[in-house]
Amino acid sequence: MNPQVSQRWQQASELAAHLLDTHNGRLTVAMPLGLGKANHLINALYQQVKDNSSMSLTILTALTLQTPQPKPGLAKNFFAPIADRLYGDYPELLYARDLISKKLPSNVTVSEFFLHAGAYLNNTHSQANYISANYSHVSGYLIDKNVDLIIQMVARAPESTSDLSLSCNPDITLELLAARTAGDTNFTLVAEINDQLPFMPNDAQLPEAEFRHILEGDSANSGLFSVPKASVDLATYAAGFHASSLVKDGGTLQIGIGSAGDAVAYALIMRHKDNANYKRIIAALNNTDDVGQLSQLHLEPFDVGLYGVSEMLVDVFLDLMEAGVVKREVNGTLIHGGFFLGPKSMYQRMRDMPEDLRKKINMTAIGYINGAHIDFNRKQQNRRHARFINNAMKATVLGAIVSDGLDSGKVVSGVGGQYDFVRQSFALKNARSIIMIKAVRSRRGKETSNVVWEYGHTTIPRHLRDIVINEYGIADLKGATDKDVVAEMLSITDNQFQRELLATAKANGKISGDFKLKADCARNTQQDLQQTLQPFRQSDLLPDYPFGTDFDALEQKLIPILQQLNEASRSKVELFKLVFKGLGQNRNSSTLKVLQRLGFEKPSSFPSKLTRLALLGILSEQPQPKNTTNNQE
Repeated sequence: MNPQVSQRWQQASELAAHLLDTHNGRLTVAMPLGLGKANHLINALYQQVKDNSSMSLTILTALTLQTPQPKPGLAKNFFAPIADRLYGDYPELLYARDLISKKLPSNVTVSEFFLHAGAYLNNTHSQANYISANYSHVSGYLIDKNVDLIIQMVARAPESTSDLSLSCNPDITLELLAARTAGDTNFTLVAEINDQLPFMPNDAQLPEAEFRHILEGDSANSGLFSVPKASVDLATYAAGFHASSLVKDGGTLQIGIGSAGDAVAYALIMRHKDNANYKRIIAALNNTDDVGQLSQLHLEPFDVGLYGVSEMLVDVFLDLMEAGVVKREVNGTLIHGGFFLGPKSMYQRMRDMPEDLRKKINMTAIGYINGAHIDFNRKQQNRRHARFINNAMKATVLGAIVSDGLDSGKVVSGVGGQYDFVRQSFALKNARSIIMIKAVRSRRGKETSNVVWEYGHTTIPRHLRDIVINEYGIADLKGATDKDVVAEMLSITDNQFQRELLATAKANGKISGDFKLKADCARNTQQDLQQTLQPFRQSDLLPDYPFGTDFDALEQKLIPILQQLNEASRSKVELFKLVFKGLGQNRNSSTLKVLQRLGFEKPSSFPSKLTRLALLGILSEQPQPKNTTNNQE
């Protein structure tokens, strides 16, 4: 460690001026991925550099989080009250605002190794300054770039100790501190205290003297960025249940953020606490009345339980702990995580968690989480039967995975730790990499396959192919011949695309000319899947929001309505179909609530009136509540 006297500051602007002055107005600043950014300090640094063209600022970070900024009209009317609830006390990142609006000054550069998914596809600065990197390699790249400052949001201990916690982001910082101790780098570590941030003990807890500067003041009371829970559709549930059946009791689990991770966690909890219904769903998905025929799957409740090791500690890990699924301790630890990010409820739960339980969550360096080469023998012993479950956009018929970019070269998000975990799954005995995709993508009423013959971008090469899962089933590719890989992938391809892909495989000599798909493959349709799972949805076994949501009941109703309207708006024909449906429709109290909530009860402009009619058209397709007063439109 590097003991020193910490200097405390109450004003971010004064600290920023001091840091710029001591570095001759030229700074290279690193900030953590996601939640742990020092928003107040980076805003002050950015504003002062922006106002002085003789200065320069390079920001090295990842996953810059920015509150949604919908355009005026329907979307803004819907989101404004939600934004007030979720982000009213969150300090917006000024550099992100200017980056998105393409107003970043020429003396500021922002480079990220992971982008907010899809947010910067058409942003030249972000695309040009993106750094393609495995998560486990990032600290080395930062050392090479001679970073001046690491500025980070931290938590202070509620007890009498003066220690601070890296809390949500020890991932890279711990590695850089070790490198500084070894003499490989020299930077100044700066803390911005936030009392909303849960204090995480263990590896994330550092003595105050590690930080040269500590910013307190207004920053301590700022809100944390919240990621609202998304709904889980039936296709995602199907893939999640398939994945859950591959998780062995006594094993190790890694899952990611989003509805796919929620589906896996929900299925694992049902497997443990409601095993009979879990097996009913598994049987339905596998088109059998007897789950005894599925002896290759793991379907029983958890006796030993699971140990969690995940670069991202997602909120559902807390639910898995509470349900008794994650209960296998490794040296007193239930979960090792690198960073966390989630809904407001997650931060509250972690703050309220009993100290002895919080100590069983060890937030630590990303190299320990993701790097197979670090302390390998201990990992081999502790990470038994590991299942590393991650998401992707596409998979090729020969098993390559596309997760982070387009064939144009544009970056959607980033590699992150996906390659790390795939590599780790091949290094550890009995470990498996599980990649989840959706079988089809629907856009403007047209479906395309996410299982493709080839694609001009690859995240995971086919020589590292393992397990691919979608709503139609499980494709086990590890160690298989190309002909067997083709057969496996076609078995989970949507029926409407199977014939063309099979013909391409035959034309390229990858499978026998007389090969025929099994009859069951004809069931690979979205309609069949809906028929299979809809009874479970109707009986509340597959809820829209299995782990709750920040949206109220009306907002939950509005989300699919707005999604349908947005899809229809891509086609004038589809939009006017809805408009004509809306003509002459009855208004009831439920409909009026929707129109009032969206600010379209009495629109004045002609486009707004068309939007109102389209909304009425969509609402006319939905079941109407009983005992309501109707008014003719």
